[in-house]
Amino acid sequence: MGLGERAAPFTYVAHALAVAAAAMVLVWCIHFRGGLAFEATNKNLIFNVHPVLMLIGYIILGSEAIMVYKVLPTWKHDTTKLIHLILHAIALVFGAVGIYCAFKFHNESGIANLYSLHSWLGIGTICLYGIQWIFGFVAFFFPRASPSVRKGVLPWHILFGLFVYILALATAELGFLEKLTFLQSSGLDKYGAEAFLVNFTALIVVLFGASVVVAAVSPARVEEPHEYAPIPES
Repeated sequence: MGLGERAAPFTYVAHALAVAAAAMVLVWCIHFRGGLAFEATNKNLIFNVHPVLMLIGYIILGSEAIMVYKVLPTWKHDTTKLIHLILHAIALVFGAVGIYCAFKFHNESGIANLYSLHSWLGIGTICLYGIQWIFGFVAFFFPRASPSVRKGVLPWHILFGLFVYILALATAELGFLEKLTFLQSSGLDKYGAEAFLVNFTALIVVLFGASVVVAAVSPARVEEPHEYAPIPES
């Protein structure tokens, strides 16, 4: 799987966009929305944890896990595989806590749960993410399938992983849209600084996700060594 262009330039773009997206979501939730808290009289502070953890923890760390093989192409495969596994595990934990904060906000504010497409896709995506992680752990890490089986399932693991990643990006975009729509219906200026910040953050996330996907399907080197094999034959 590859495009004939080295992955490195796309990883540089992805990292720059990741920093921009993280900074923008923090400015939004802390400066415009009042801060972050797990316990607070102002329940909106509890909700603010949700977009921060979902973007910085779930999507950005998940992206780093996807790109690790292209960012560190000269490292031993077993080392990058372990980093890939750990980063995805951390992202999964952040995602679970982020979803918990959304439920906590709804429950303590008397708001119904799981009524929107964003929430449906969010629950579905994190469940698929967990299934993908468990499958990868069992097939490629411990107890680990035979080399021939691993070689056969690797393309499907990559394809399904990219599908779940794109689904996570789509869910994030729906989340930005949903929250901004609620805020605007409550009186937020449609052409104000906060509205523009949220829209530009969502746009940066789209560009970030695109650069990660392109990096993932591009080779670490333009010409891989002939003997290169992600899964050893023996």
